[in-house]
Amino acid sequence: MSFRGSGGIRLAADADGDEGAPPAVLLHGGGQTRHAWGTTASVLAQSGWRTYTVDLRGHGDSDWAPDKDYSLDAFAEDVLEIGRALDRPPVLVGASLGGISSLTAIGESDEPDSVARALVLVDVGPKIESEGVDRIADFMTAHLDGFADLDEVADAVAAYNPHRPRPSDLNGLKKNVRLHDDGRWYWHWDPAFVSEPFGSPDETRTDAIEGTERWSNEGRTRASVRDETRLERAARRLTLPTLCVRGRQSDLLSVEAAQALVEMVPHARLVDVAGAGHMVAGDRNDLFNDAVVGFLDELRTA
Repeated sequence: MSFRGSGGIRLAADADGDEGAPPAVLLHGGGQTRHAWGTTASVLAQSGWRTYTVDLRGHGDSDWAPDKDYSLDAFAEDVLEIGRALDRPPVLVGASLGGISSLTAIGESDEPDSVARALVLVDVGPKIESEGVDRIADFMTAHLDGFADLDEVADAVAAYNPHRPRPSDLNGLKKNVRLHDDGRWYWHWDPAFVSEPFGSPDETRTDAIEGTERWSNEGRTRASVRDETRLERAARRLTLPTLCVRGRQSDLLSVEAAQALVEMVPHARLVDVAGAGHMVAGDRNDLFNDAVVGFLDELRTA
């Protein structure tokens, strides 16, 4: 199945659970796909939710943006379009990029209750650590020329996630890479997503408007998804039930940044998942599922 995002862009999705059950939409992080959630979607479906795992624009099997618009505005508008396609406001579960897209869509809406029923932010908040962002950027830009085989893909993933066991069966990696006509494997996302400057601002920064960091290059860049002031403003407007799930070993969302988020959203609940880094659902899927299912069970009961 699929949804239609902003401008009619096709967003690939998988659905699970009873069609009449309350909806929960799972939105992955940058550079990932809808397959990044492990068993979460099926576990939620078994718990009485209609789940939708969606590939963000330019990722997985979704369309690449013809205008190369991978700004926060575009991702947030896609979230709004997904919600409009459902019969009632969904729970939004967003990891990293999927999380700030959801946060922006809700926090900047005049009618936030019509956008979502609840929000689960996975290892992300208005403030994130530049060191973690730079490490992700280095990983995503290091192999734009592809890989000779799946072993090279596994080596790259293992180097980024040394605490996660290297898979013995490499076929699962095919969900994250594509085999091109040149015989090389390429990541399952549009290279334009990282073809502009990515990471912390440097000497090329020319101005700052309301705290928004920008580069001198024409057009939007990855800086447009790192607007701390904008995200903080959106967070302070949240009134719906909110859960923040942090990976205890995360180098992107620090303990201090997670606590700052809770101060911005006093009613939010914070869960710290042991043994997990930034990719919480993939690192400790069991503990992640427990946290989300428990939160949503309370929500449904209430």
